[in-house]
Amino acid sequence: MKLIRFGEIGKEKPGVLIGEKRYDVSSIVTDFNESFFEENGLEKLKKALESNSSLPEVDASVRLGSPVARPSKIICIGLNYIDHCKETNAPIPTEPIIFFKSTTSLCGPDDDLIIPKNSEKTDWEVELAFIVGKKASYVEEAEALDYVAGYALLNDYSERAFQLERGGQWAKGKGSDTFAPLGPFLATKDEIADVDNLKMWLTVNGKKYQDSNTLNLVFKIPYLVHYLSQFMTLLPGDIISTGTPPGVGLGIKPDPIYIKAGDVVELGIEGLGTSKQKAVAYQK
Repeated sequence: MKLIRFGEIGKEKPGVLIGEKRYDVSSIVTDFNESFFEENGLEKLKKALESNSSLPEVDASVRLGSPVARPSKIICIGLNYIDHCKETNAPIPTEPIIFFKSTTSLCGPDDDLIIPKNSEKTDWEVELAFIVGKKASYVEEAEALDYVAGYALLNDYSERAFQLERGGQWAKGKGSDTFAPLGPFLATKDEIADVDNLKMWLTVNGKKYQDSNTLNLVFKIPYLVHYLSQFMTLLPGDIISTGTPPGVGLGIKPDPIYIKAGDVVELGIEGLGTSKQKAVAYQK
């Protein structure tokens, strides 16, 4: 299945994408949130769809929100592509680097990117995210994929000055509003034949900057589930973003390139759709 959420910001309803058409499933489920995943909602929804052929269709012009309602946490993995480590002059990690994005950074796949107040170095990062399907604590790597509900496209926007030049943790450069557009949909595991071999790309104003493949991940998804669950309980609906390949603005030589108002960022991952964000300056 491909899960979507649609409607105005803060008023999104759950839906599914079947072929190229969108359908409203709010008569079947309340939302794609922690309770939905925790209560075996994916299997229940699948069975309901098999016996329901009269779902309301949703017009393609309706806004898409994040395919997952605000989760308990958004966890990101830093420096998880070898070439990205090299372009940012960082050592290849021997254990996953973990940081958090605020849950208020989550937004729809085509919502505007709001460049934060006083930002001079807002940057892009195309990433493969996975969504936790059930409560996970001290999970064995061999069983890790049992805890994954599905996959989605995410842009891990980052304000590099906030992140790297102002002390403390990376989170201050990662958590601004609109810094985590997710979607257009959540694809359940059966939709993706090989999550370790997906093409991924990102352009700014039509110029391609990132062009890679999930083959190049340092730490794969089963290990990340296992590893993270040694330090915290992962809850259903949690979003884990697995890192970005080379081609970020920070790494461009000799002079980095950063996002300015009016820029258009487009990105995609094979099997997980595409998204598009227009950058706008912060306004009070």
